[in-house]
Amino acid sequence: MKKIVRLLSCALALVLSASCGRMLTSPDGLLSAELDAQTLSVWYHGTSGKPVLAARVHVGLVTEAADLDSALTLTRRAGKWKVNEDYMMPTGKRRHCHNEAYERKLRFSNPTGETLDVVLRLYNDGLAVSYQLPAGTAVKEDRTAWHIPEGTKRWMAQLKTDYESYYPLATSGQPIAGDPMARFNRNPGAWGFPALVEPADGVFALLCEADMRHGDSAASLDNNADGEWYRVMLTSPFTTADGRTPWRVAILGQLSDIVESTLVNDLSAYAAFDADWVEPGVSSWVYWAYNHGSKDFRTNKAYIDLAVEMGWPYCLIDWEWPQMEGGDIEGVMAYAKEKGVKINLWYNSGTSWIGNGAPQPEDRLNDPERREKELAWLESLGVSGIKVDFFLPDGADMIDYYLDILEDAAKHHLLVDFHGSTIPRGWQRTWPNMMSMESVLGAEWYNNGPFLTPRAAAHNATLPFTRGVIGPMDYTPGTFSDSQFPHITTYAHELALPILFESGLQHMPDRPEAYAALPDEVRALLSGLPAAWDDTRLLAGYPGEYAVIARQKAGKWYIAGINGRDEAADLSFALDRLDGRPSSFRLFADGQEDRAFRIEALNAAGPVTIPCRARGGFVLVSE
Repeated sequence: MKKIVRLLSCALALVLSASCGRMLTSPDGLLSAELDAQTLSVWYHGTSGKPVLAARVHVGLVTEAADLDSALTLTRRAGKWKVNEDYMMPTGKRRHCHNEAYERKLRFSNPTGETLDVVLRLYNDGLAVSYQLPAGTAVKEDRTAWHIPEGTKRWMAQLKTDYESYYPLATSGQPIAGDPMARFNRNPGAWGFPALVEPADGVFALLCEADMRHGDSAASLDNNADGEWYRVMLTSPFTTADGRTPWRVAILGQLSDIVESTLVNDLSAYAAFDADWVEPGVSSWVYWAYNHGSKDFRTNKAYIDLAVEMGWPYCLIDWEWPQMEGGDIEGVMAYAKEKGVKINLWYNSGTSWIGNGAPQPEDRLNDPERREKELAWLESLGVSGIKVDFFLPDGADMIDYYLDILEDAAKHHLLVDFHGSTIPRGWQRTWPNMMSMESVLGAEWYNNGPFLTPRAAAHNATLPFTRGVIGPMDYTPGTFSDSQFPHITTYAHELALPILFESGLQHMPDRPEAYAALPDEVRALLSGLPAAWDDTRLLAGYPGEYAVIARQKAGKWYIAGINGRDEAADLSFALDRLDGRPSSFRLFADGQEDRAFRIEALNAAGPVTIPCRARGGFVLVSE
């Protein structure tokens, strides 16, 4: 009898392996997934009618107790079920989000009988893979791997702890020659999330991860072992709290599907608290123009005055405020309260990376008791939020630290902005007080060296399709004057960036006199600029070349476009995807010189073409 049972079990496994075929389809039918042994293939059935292989992913992992990657056999395939929910976001690219997918669970067994449950979800705009294990399982290695053949176009950033890298166009898995960020990476085969790939003309895949929770380790991609297979590489081993691992994600489809996707948030846990008190907004910021400006009481007052003059609700006081001269933080808070401006304060996460001492304040947040005392003091002082900077690599301990900060800050109604940090992985939904994360090579790098200046326009035109897709990005856009190193983008290009780049706290970095010198209509636009959006639409673009994005707030459309090329170009796009079909706009475009605007009315019943200077741009606001 035992022999018969074993034969029947083997026969069942063979039937399952041979007949798996189409495992799952997306709700709209445009994506379908098929399984061959441990490799899942996702096909995109676009408007051409011809299926395109959009992604291939190998599944498997290794725990401390078992090899759940080698020679796995499919032994059970559960029926599919529908994921269908609506949720609201106080920040982000879309206020009302719809989470809809089909899900199926597959059980694999290894030759010694140990099992691995693989959970698949197929959305209209992507695939997600997670593993289910007994609670408390120690995960040693994640063997999930994405196939990116040589010759495939890709925009991938070499891994850095702070994710401040370029996403250069490449067709090979080798590091890009001449990338100035490559010197920070000791492992040339290590790549950070997100990674954008174009597996076929007009079909794209953005690889990332989502729903990072307490106890989890973040990951990156590594192609050292096999140049065409990019394995998910854990930053550290971790122990699953409830048995489920983070989601491995591929956002799939046309570029509009990529840019407009909320998939990283869709896959993440529900909001941990009622977010009625969370208020996104624009902020003045002292650091970019005056590196040590927060040490000077008068300079802090000047930036509070700037927030008042521009109608911005916030002002960020950056590093070294405990060493302030001519006054103290209590005096700053009193002045800000008198002026009706809300103050956010900078903190060091506890990293002593400077030889002659760490930037202050340090070591106030990394101990739970000290953190509680500090956050309670901030709440009593009337501080609105904190910016926490300089994080270590994002293994399990560091992920716990991020989440502890978010949780404890929420208890005291404090907003949080992470700098020198990891990337968003769905925390914007789970912790609505998380307003932004840096994890981008942004305008701050005009302070750090000459290499951003010639690359900024193309880099800016890549970010909407890469880093900007997965969550808020504190690029600190809109630099009209020059910092330590100049910019060669046009004024209209710079004006477009706060609309192209989403951030719940949008930090405006320039000097008060720079904003004062702008035309009145430009100042009025910046004064009323939203920092959270009701909807987002990609109207045109291609990574590194140009981007035109429309964002809606309270019935008004803001359309921002930039030219990432070093020669003049006409940017053309249609308006038929905009709700309400607006036809009357105010145009802010490139003037006769790089540092000048052309401002005029524009009426458009059909397609629109805006001429842009080299590294130029424009903004359209519906009237």
